[in-house]
Amino acid sequence: MGTGELREEMSRDFEILLVEDNASDVRLIEEAFRENGIKCNLNIINDGIDALSYLCREGRYGNAARPDIIILDLNLPGKTGIEVLSCVKGSQSLRRIPVMILTTSGLVEDINRCYDLNANCYIVKPLEIDRFMEIVKLIKNFWFDAVRLPVIK
Repeated sequence: MGTGELREEMSRDFEILLVEDNASDVRLIEEAFRENGIKCNLNIINDGIDALSYLCREGRYGNAARPDIIILDLNLPGKTGIEVLSCVKGSQSLRRIPVMILTTSGLVEDINRCYDLNANCYIVKPLEIDRFMEIVKLIKNFWFDAVRLPVIK
């Protein structure tokens, strides 16, 4: 990647796929991203089956943007977050996309299973809004300011 391509990459908005079925959590995430100045196109899918269709650009998602990061809840209709994670990390064309688990489950089995499937991080949603905002700020500082994400076409 040349200097010009790198500059272009860094100035564009991030493409984020948020896979979350709880409308209140979606609104909270949208607000937290706004408050923390995260420049992104937040694409919201509320079902595991649709998430995979989106990622594979199938059907109505034929022109879907390839996400830079996937934020994935575990408790989803259709296919669970663990099933979605397994498909993403098992796919040659998708496995480089970082997957951030953001869920209410703090079960050791869920945490271990997600890391076994190569999740990039696992965050338990805090109950307090202030703590949630702090976590989103940490996400911004790490994933959007410090990390160099893979270039995925």
